[in-house]
Amino acid sequence: MRLHTNIPTRGEVSRLFANNDPASVSIYLPTDPTSNGQAERIALKNLVSEATRQLEEAGIPKRDIADIEAHFEDLAGDGQFWKFQARTLAVFATPDSLVGYRLPNRLSEMVAVADRFHLKPLLRAITFPQTALVLALSQKSSRLFEVLPEGSATEVDLPDLPQGVEDAARIVHVDDRAPKGKTQSSAAEKSHLRIYSRTIDRVIRPLIAGRDVPLILAAAEPLDSIYRSVNTYPHLAEKSIAGNPDGLSETEIASKAREILDDLYARQLADLHDLYEKRLAEGRAGNDIANIARAATYGMVHTLLVDIDSVVPGFVHEDGSVEFAETDDGVAFGIVDEIARRVWESRGTVLAVRREDVPGGGDVAAILRYSF
Repeated sequence: MRLHTNIPTRGEVSRLFANNDPASVSIYLPTDPTSNGQAERIALKNLVSEATRQLEEAGIPKRDIADIEAHFEDLAGDGQFWKFQARTLAVFATPDSLVGYRLPNRLSEMVAVADRFHLKPLLRAITFPQTALVLALSQKSSRLFEVLPEGSATEVDLPDLPQGVEDAARIVHVDDRAPKGKTQSSAAEKSHLRIYSRTIDRVIRPLIAGRDVPLILAAAEPLDSIYRSVNTYPHLAEKSIAGNPDGLSETEIASKAREILDDLYARQLADLHDLYEKRLAEGRAGNDIANIARAATYGMVHTLLVDIDSVVPGFVHEDGSVEFAETDDGVAFGIVDEIARRVWESRGTVLAVRREDVPGGGDVAAILRYSF
């Protein structure tokens, strides 16, 4: 199985948020990495038919609809594109353009037509990207891996990484299995390990500086603790892959790293829920859509949590007031989506989560920078 993913950058998401074409089509299509793409192409055709119906109901000119249909026909006919798939295909089209992303997350099938793109599900891919760096250390080797949402870990080529303590500290008789005190004293051993760790930190620092992905350490004691004492990367994960990593395959390293990422994201959500409850008591949090829309309009929202699957039809006016609609169509743009756009543009944090992870279990919840 080969899996291709391309997760949008913040700049790309900002450009999608900035779109305001009256004929904007958003399609999310679950895909199977083991498929030849035939079933997915049929499913896409059905979703495009639904998009066409919504465009016609919204009064979009026939020429614009034809241009959008042509974009999707080109995509459906691209055999090379369908050869490699991820878990979900997200496609955003206007009469002038079409852009698609292969996402690692399994998202619900849907089609939305409005004057803006429906981006809440897409945000899931950047909320919890399941991406990490793994630093695998033993007394005889040091390696840096990149772990993506699927597949094995990939080793990063760093020729200057020291290949063991002996290489960094220029000592002899280094052996992971040697009992302490036989070849070197405990104090000398720790001194050499500290030199080794500092050398590694210095080598990888230019590569990872400025990144915000977790760095997961794979090492046995005492090397684990010693490296942590000299590490300068601010996103070193608290939990390690325990034991000597030399015997682990790249698939095993990736699997163990994803377990740590799952635990890390679960704790981040728990911390957010705790903060939400604290701010709620202070009058700086809530889950009322109308209040949140007004707060988002005036840049008051620090963190927004939205249910990635729900759609609340209606409008958010310039003053932040909301107008609910009975049905979701090409005229009534999703209220929560517009709230997310306004929070994003005011440099707030937007987290797309499952409904059970939204405080209060509703469509949206917000932590405010200050109270009304």
